[in-house]
This record gives sequence, C-alpha cells and structure tokens, in this order.
Amino acid sequence: MHQNRLRIFVSSVIALAICLSLSHITTAAEKYELKVVTDRPDAIYKTGETARFLISLTKDGKPATGEKVTYTVDDFIGGAPGFPKGTLTLGVGPAEISVTADKPGFLRCVVQAGDKKKVTKIAGAAFSPLEIGLSQPVPDDFDQFWADQKKQLAEVPAKTKLTQVDQANPKLECYDVQVDCLGGAPVSGYLAKPKDAQPKSLPAILWVHGAGVRSSSLLNAVKGANDGMLSMDINAHGIPNGKPAQFYKDLSQGELSGYRHAGRESRETVYFRGMFLRLVRAIDFLTAQPEWDGKTVIVIGHSQGGGQALVAGGIDDRVTFIATGVPAICDHSGRAAGRINGWPKLVNTLPDGKPNPTQLKAAQYVDSVNFATRCKADGIMSVGFIDGVCPPSSCYAAYNQLTGKKQVINKPLMGHAAPADIHKAFFDAVREHVKQQAKKK
Repeated sequence: MHQNRLRIFVSSVIALAICLSLSHITTAAEKYELKVVTDRPDAIYKTGETARFLISLTKDGKPATGEKVTYTVDDFIGGAPGFPKGTLTLGVGPAEISVTADKPGFLRCVVQAGDKKKVTKIAGAAFSPLEIGLSQPVPDDFDQFWADQKKQLAEVPAKTKLTQVDQANPKLECYDVQVDCLGGAPVSGYLAKPKDAQPKSLPAILWVHGAGVRSSSLLNAVKGANDGMLSMDINAHGIPNGKPAQFYKDLSQGELSGYRHAGRESRETVYFRGMFLRLVRAIDFLTAQPEWDGKTVIVIGHSQGGGQALVAGGIDDRVTFIATGVPAICDHSGRAAGRINGWPKLVNTLPDGKPNPTQLKAAQYVDSVNFATRCKADGIMSVGFIDGVCPPSSCYAAYNQLTGKKQVINKPLMGHAAPADIHKAFFDAVREHVKQQAKKK
C-alpha cells in the first residue's frame, strides 16, 4: 500500500512538472505578438490619399514599449526605391507609417520584430484598384490566333474513354474520363452526375486546378453532382488519375519539372497553350452530354485554376459563370508597365529592368488578363492584398476587364490562399447563378 501511494505521488509530481514545462513553452511561444494593419478596415484608398500602416507589438499581452521593429514598404517589387523603410522604436500606442501612391496599384508594408527569432507581419493597401488597366494592349491578332487553335482542335476527333469509378453516394454515377485533345495530352478528369437525370436538366460545372502535378479530384466532381450538376474535375496536365503519390512526384521532378516556363519563347510552344485547349475540349465534352441543360457552364478554380477560369470565360462563349480565386497566369507584361507580374513569372526581367522581349511577345497570347477582355460571363473573384504569388495588382488587372455581372472579395491581410470562407462564398455564388439560369427560357 505504501509503495502504491509513493508511486502515485511520484506520478503526480512528474505530471505536474510536465504541465508546468508545457505551460512555460506555451508562454514562451506567446511572448511577442506583432500586428500590422491599415487605418481603414477595407485597406482601400484613392490615388493620392494617405494610407497609414499601424504597427503594434505586445509582450506577454502588454505593449512592448521601447522595443524596435524594422519595416519596408514596397510595390511588391523587392528593394523598390522611393518607398519608406527603416527602424521604429515603439511606444504605448501603435506606430504609424504614412504612404501614398501616385498611380493605381498596391503597396505592402513588411515589418519584423525580435532579435534572435524574427517575427514577420505584412499588411497591404490598395490605391484606386478599380482603375488598374492593361499593362500592354491585347495583340491585334490575339483573336485570330486562338480561332486558329480552336479550328485545329475541332479537327481532332473527341475520342472518349469512360471508366466507371466507385464512390459513396448510390444516387450518383462517376467516371474516370479521358478525351483526346490537341496539345500533346488528353483531357483527363472525373465526371459525376445524378443517376437517372433527365435530358437537358443539369447545369454543368468544370473544376480546374492550381499549380503542381496531381490527379483530378473525385471529391470536387462529387460535390457538384451532389448539388444537382453535371460536374467534372480535370487535372491541369492531361495525366492519368488515381495513381500512387509517387507517380505524381516522379512526374513533377521529371517530365513536368518547370512546366510553367516550358516553351515560353513562342506562342506555339508555350505550355499553357495545351492547357487552355484542354479547357475548350472539356467544355465540348460536358456540353455534349444529353443531361446538359443547354445554357449553363460554370468554371471554378483557384490560383492557376483561377487563371484557367478567366481563360475559359474568354476563349469559350458557352461559359456563363466563372469563380476565380487569387488568379494566376495574369499580367505577364506587368513589368513593362512598372508593376509586378504574376505567377508563373513567365517573362524574365533583364539586368536593365526590362522584360525579355521574345518571352514578352509570346506571353501576351497566354495572359489571362487578355482573355478577361473577351469574357462576358458573370463572375466572382477573390484577391489577397498581401499575396506575393499572384499579386493583387495582377488580379485586378483581370477583374477590371470583365464585363459581366461581377463581384470581388477583398482580403486585406490574406496572402496566396483559398480559405474555407472563400470556398463557401464561391459555391454560394455558383448556386445563385444556377438559380438565375433556371429562370431563363
């Protein structure tokens, strides 16, 4: 009995010591909290107005007075001259950094605190974002080039292979789909639809992918079908679906390594040409299904998928709605206008600060912004004001060209992300569009 009590006592002491240790770790982790925001919740200003970045730092929940922070303001081009930078000693209230812009665009403030373990926070400010225009005119032969590409595509028979795929919902039927295409790879995706759907009863939705090398998503296909749609998710590369992870890893490190820059010296060889033609062929396939309602085609994606959604809306007038999250493939010629270009940085910047002319010429034909000028579909877009991958100026360059009914979700403190609230807002907007389309005869 005595030994049992002793063991219990020792165990209790050890448990208490562990708790105290964890408490100490937690306290250490929460010691400093850095916060950077703008003086307006929406972080939107007119050109020429003053924006104030407010910086505060707490230590154990109390203002860290006397502590120093370093800061840099730029236009998303690192080391940009003419913008404030330096060191501030913090007082009781937030420190302020005042900035302005003489042309439409975005500025960001990057702040660091701490000596040994740096803590970094970023805030962004928009200046007349709805006035951001094209960085270069659309090429005169842009429409003719893509008309020729679509003509070549139409000459390729849309030979299709369907393989039934198991999934949990007995009310749906799902297939792995391969459709022959122009551009070196087929359309490859998953199709899901409600069983026994009547002819001409289903709106169509096409899910497209962000950057990387992966299988198509059965979950996305099923999500649309569960909502009463003819739903297809395609991967970006026309590669087989449902393979082991190593298969895609090998591709990403091998054949598809650096795909985003492949062939960028010519509009005929640039990688995105094939990707964009697969969008058209996927829409061909969906609209050929007897269940399609004959009037509704939705394209949805984030990042590279967001760029593809913009392209789909501009290259194919069957598209009635696009949901484009933090879109990539935008504003390749941004540096020609003195602003940052978006992912995939398709055009190199030369030592003199000017874009590579050969790459620049080719890139204009695969710039989602230029497709946006042709897009008449309704749409929704998300923009992160501190997104360093798909900078907000490149997103707005596209958004401002859209002529359909549109809305934008601005996220002042969001980087390159697609959080749950954005996914919900997008799908709510999709549902509303389907509802409105159903009213049309």
